[in-house]
Amino acid sequence: MSQATDTYTADIQQSLNAIANDEDMLARVAKYLRRLLKSKQPDPTMMTKEEFYAMLERGEEEYRQGKTHTLNTLDELHAFLDSL
Repeated sequence: MSQATDTYTADIQQSLNAIANDEDMLARVAKYLRRLLKSKQPDPTMMTKEEFYAMLERGEEEYRQGKTHTLNTLDELHAFLDSL
């Protein structure tokens, strides 16, 4: 580990020792750490730029092949959405 990492680790341990008997503070720290770790993880629902453009190209190809639905009225739209 680097010297900076050692310093941060010592600071964190010292701070945790200072609040070790305060359950509410420890819960807040744990919640913050979970949020911090989650922010470091990539979002699995996000697609790459390449995936996005590939999806558009597939959609355009399906449109050219006539694999589309035409909804002429609001009732048709509601019926389609209800079927999903």
